[in-house]
Amino acid sequence: MSHIHHHHKSVLKRALLLIAAFMLVEIAGGLLTNSLALLSDAGHMLSDAIALALSLAAFHWSDRPTTLKNTFGYRRGEIIAAALNGLTLAAIVLWIVIEAIGRLLHPPEVASLGMLAVAVTGLAVNILIAVWMHRGSDIHHNLNMKSAYLHVLGDLLGSVGAILAALLMLAFGWRWADPLVSLLIAALIGKSSVGVLKSALHILMEGAPTHIDHERLLTTLRAADGVIAVHDLHLWTITSGLNALSCHIVVAGDLRVHDAERIVQKLAHELAQHGIQHSTIQTESEAHGHSDSLVCACEAEDAHEHHHH
Repeated sequence: MSHIHHHHKSVLKRALLLIAAFMLVEIAGGLLTNSLALLSDAGHMLSDAIALALSLAAFHWSDRPTTLKNTFGYRRGEIIAAALNGLTLAAIVLWIVIEAIGRLLHPPEVASLGMLAVAVTGLAVNILIAVWMHRGSDIHHNLNMKSAYLHVLGDLLGSVGAILAALLMLAFGWRWADPLVSLLIAALIGKSSVGVLKSALHILMEGAPTHIDHERLLTTLRAADGVIAVHDLHLWTITSGLNALSCHIVVAGDLRVHDAERIVQKLAHELAQHGIQHSTIQTESEAHGHSDSLVCACEAEDAHEHHHH
């Protein structure tokens, strides 16, 4: 995983440097031309820079070795960074909406030609960064990289929106095009932020991986030779690309330790085929009290007691 992280960090470093440099250009361009679309895009580029820095820090943090206090290491740092990136996206959306509504009510004069020049340059920069990230990292399966990529993609859309607004103002003199396009950009960014936040919170709440067929997984466990029943099944994601499972399996009471270990090893191999990289399987005999359900009987009793209190 550290080798994969090395590629991710390399891509993020290059993207961060380029974004930080062009953000200053866009801020200056937005102030000189009085364009909200450019300032919105510059604000989003600032959030991009923060997002990429967070993602980079999270990769460095997650590569730290495990300890007795942190037995899974610091890999959840990637998910926390993704959640923070989602929140910064939401904050940018709120700022754009507030500014755009004010400008729709009182459209200001905008230097459209200068705005167009800066926006076209910004689009080229964002396309370059998006291509870097798409080709050089796993944006589909790593939530940390996906959240950083969505920031860049949102900024790319912002550049497209700024170009469209500038062309409309140059062609027809529609000053309201600038704030209207900004609202459209805000809607697109908002949708992305909700998706990232939902995914990050699902993992932080120990939700089961959504891309794994849970019923098929349970069928695999129950169908294994020597397994009589399965209970106390728990399935969660530690970080992107690292899914874990723990469960109890009931086997015949006269089974030898060697045979029980063979069943566990075979199941661990089959679980890996389902995308479970870390599995903990406890064997029990039929004489051991158990419940053939996914939720432990004692948990049900605890829930009843809490309800009673």
